[in-house]
Amino acid sequence: MHIVFQTPRLILRRFIIADAPLILTLNSDPDIVKYVHEPVLKTEEEAKKILVNIILPQYKNNMGRWAIHTRHDMEFIGWCGLKYRPLPGEIDLGYRLVKKAWGKGYATEAAQHSLDHGFNNLQIKLITGRAHIENTASFSILEKIGMNFIGEGIVDDCPVRTYTKHNPSIS
Repeated sequence: MHIVFQTPRLILRRFIIADAPLILTLNSDPDIVKYVHEPVLKTEEEAKKILVNIILPQYKNNMGRWAIHTRHDMEFIGWCGLKYRPLPGEIDLGYRLVKKAWGKGYATEAAQHSLDHGFNNLQIKLITGRAHIENTASFSILEKIGMNFIGEGIVDDCPVRTYTKHNPSIS
């Protein structure tokens, strides 16, 4: 298991192909994908394609969406991490958790440590976070971790609020 980092309550690690059932668990729940405008997954094969085509290729840049497990029992609760988006040329902070993990501060904890990892270990200058304009819980997370609201717009055909944060150690 390739652990990227640990927080007080969480372990974040790289996904592997065998994790397709975990991706299926997340993306088969309509409430979880409601604001991201992605299809609800129905099969492990669809989940495997997401791993192969989207998640795993990011690891060559030492970035990516990392599986989140609780430290006390190693239960999988979602993913969080940094993703390079070449067209806008930005580093995107994202997170997605199973419903039973909502409202417990896990997303905030994982997002804060992902931001810190990006700034301190990867020396990223600017990190961007976006949330659907109706996803108020996600705005709250981005604001709690010190990201600054910069505006609303349409990204990937989705109405979003955009937040950014500059690396305080890079001018």
